[in-house]
Amino acid sequence: MPGERLTASGSDRGRFHGNALTIVEATNQEEAESKEQGGCLQGFQKICCCWPRQSSLYDITDTVVKDEVVKPAPLPEPPQPHTGDNELEELMLSVHSVDLLSSKTGQNRMEHHTDHYHGNALIIRRGQTFQIELDLSRPFNSNTDKLHLDLKTGPLPMVSKNTHVIIQLVEELEDDRWEAKIVERNGNRIKLSVNSHAKAVIGQYKLTVTVESPKGESATTHDPRRDIVMLFNPWCEDDTVYMDDEEEKKEYVLNDTGRLYYGTEKQIGDRTWNYGQFLEGMLEACLYVLEKSEIPPPGRGDPVNVVRVISAMINAQDDNGVLAGNWSGNYVGGVSPTAWNGSVEILKKYQKDGGLPVKYGQCWVFSGVTTTVLRCLGIPCRSVTNFQSAHDTDVSLTTDMYFDENMEPLNELNTDSVWNFHVWNDCWMARPDLPPGNGGWQALDATPQETSQGTFRCGPASVTAIRTGQVYLKYDTPFIFAEVNSDKIYWQRNLDGIFTQIQCEKKAVGHCISTKAVGSDKRDDITHLYKHTEGSEEERIAVETASRYGTKPDVYSTSMAEDVSLEVKMEGEGPRMGADAQLTIVMTNLSSQTRKTTLHIQVAVMYYTGVLKGTVKKDKIPVVLKPNEVKTMEWVLPYHSYQDQLVDQAALMLTLSGRVSETQQVLATQTSFRLRTPDLNIEAVGEAVVGKKMTAKITFTNPLPRTLRGVVLRVEGLGLQELKEVVVGDVGSHSTVTRTEHFIPTQAGHRKLVAALDCKQLTQVHGVADIIVQDQ
Repeated sequence: MPGERLTASGSDRGRFHGNALTIVEATNQEEAESKEQGGCLQGFQKICCCWPRQSSLYDITDTVVKDEVVKPAPLPEPPQPHTGDNELEELMLSVHSVDLLSSKTGQNRMEHHTDHYHGNALIIRRGQTFQIELDLSRPFNSNTDKLHLDLKTGPLPMVSKNTHVIIQLVEELEDDRWEAKIVERNGNRIKLSVNSHAKAVIGQYKLTVTVESPKGESATTHDPRRDIVMLFNPWCEDDTVYMDDEEEKKEYVLNDTGRLYYGTEKQIGDRTWNYGQFLEGMLEACLYVLEKSEIPPPGRGDPVNVVRVISAMINAQDDNGVLAGNWSGNYVGGVSPTAWNGSVEILKKYQKDGGLPVKYGQCWVFSGVTTTVLRCLGIPCRSVTNFQSAHDTDVSLTTDMYFDENMEPLNELNTDSVWNFHVWNDCWMARPDLPPGNGGWQALDATPQETSQGTFRCGPASVTAIRTGQVYLKYDTPFIFAEVNSDKIYWQRNLDGIFTQIQCEKKAVGHCISTKAVGSDKRDDITHLYKHTEGSEEERIAVETASRYGTKPDVYSTSMAEDVSLEVKMEGEGPRMGADAQLTIVMTNLSSQTRKTTLHIQVAVMYYTGVLKGTVKKDKIPVVLKPNEVKTMEWVLPYHSYQDQLVDQAALMLTLSGRVSETQQVLATQTSFRLRTPDLNIEAVGEAVVGKKMTAKITFTNPLPRTLRGVVLRVEGLGLQELKEVVVGDVGSHSTVTRTEHFIPTQAGHRKLVAALDCKQLTQVHGVADIIVQDQ
């Protein structure tokens, strides 16, 4: 309340909250009493009269109470005005107001791509800087004053759990850490640029600001109007949900409408779905779903955890989630699943009713709501429809139909089924918890069909792992593999009660897998992402590989022997950038008979996070191995095949697969490698002495048979020189350039001068020089 005195304790000592001017005077007796109570008023020795500005929603005024301590005297003397150079140092520093600069049209919201969200709260994305302004009681003195921010999320914030973040002031911001820098001063006002960690916990944070001067410490009180919402950041390369294509981000994060597909593969219908993730109340509703999930706040920094929890929370089967499923045809007491046009009403009703499940949903409704929630939280997501979608109930990775001796169906055993269509979701993220190459699109299914680890949820499962039959990779890959690529196997019961396989239908499921196209309302067929061409050898290898991990591993003919080995080798440090990449494939026949196979070779560009960008070359090589032969084959990836395809880190994934004709043995292996880039050669010239000018020569040779455009060197060294950008310009094909840098060391000891090349056409080029600096 204005003018109300708060209890002085901890970091809130002497705090007032309101718009009234408050002056408190303390006598010596009061000071003695305060010392007896723990020194709560120690340090408040001056009277500070600060007229606060009128507060508004995001301009919160906090008035700091300061007590003047005076010696006892017969008559009190009026306070003397401050004079001299130490006036600022004698005044205790306090925060009058905090401006989060959170307007929808302001810099923060625009740069963070959150300007579409309703309202004027500060909504930011992790791994990116944002600005706030502080109005202080006096100008900030960097030499004597200190300042830090506290951000807290969850019911029990802890620094060790990354739910309590302490943000200190620094001279220069660095990536991938929490820190703040003063970027602007204007009288009593300062502007801070705050950098967040790319793996920060998402959700709602409470902000407090603490300032400290020689005369004491003061902290703002928490005000819910000053809360900050942190989201995932597909625009940040260090965030695991990073997506490099701008048009795809517009579609899979920012588009608030979409198309859902239904019907049959020969009669595909579509309908528009309003995701509405930016409408009023939707961010709060989506965060409410996350809160209801009871996922511990520390786990909210990992998108794998978050989407897995969301897949459980969208259905109400066992956790009072958002939607109650109903396939009975009787929708009394709720809304027919076909009557919903979007997610907004569903999510708002769920929050309004305090977490009571909304009635009713079926697969496309579950999927549409999932897309809304994940896009709202910042995870790229899309709804996907699979036609002729299998439901495998016994983890056999086959769709099984059982008949008796007279070929009559055994309905009590026929629990597997094939749906006309089924709708689930793809979400985009790296998968550091899986082997490299399994990042990118992950399948997620919120429709309650089977339990996973005791809960009705499904995924995230790597779409790449589904395609290749690597069903042993988490989460729930076997179930989704069976949906799109299981064989339909017919079994007949014999007179002795044993079932015999009588037919295998290999093209029965997984047709016309569809999603809305990027930037248009056309249907995009993405079947090729989930499975190899139907009937191809690669597709058959994937099916048979997967079946080995099911409950019927012997359903396909197994190889009579596994006597052929396959491996990939590379010489020295591996292929170099700018030249043909040469790898060695070694195949060994351990048998005394001839072995034949066709080796399928594919190489794809890969992000360092394990996400595959695209295939750059495919080969198919027939191989004949003589008895006990070790065959060495040189395989070459020409420079022209990858020159315009590489991404940062210049990584590639080589995949080999094949089948031995004589034994049906499956051969498969993957090898990731990168194209090595040249180093910058840095040579220190002259004696290194503190305060004495010295020189370093930086030399770089362009390894590419093409000109590098707009090359810049970024040179810096702690105790040597601050960051400096050296414009080199264009560097011709295979040309060598040398730049000479002059600098004056400021600190003695073992120092490192580092340099990095900044060029769109060539990344990951850097160098370092160790320099021993002597004192004067």
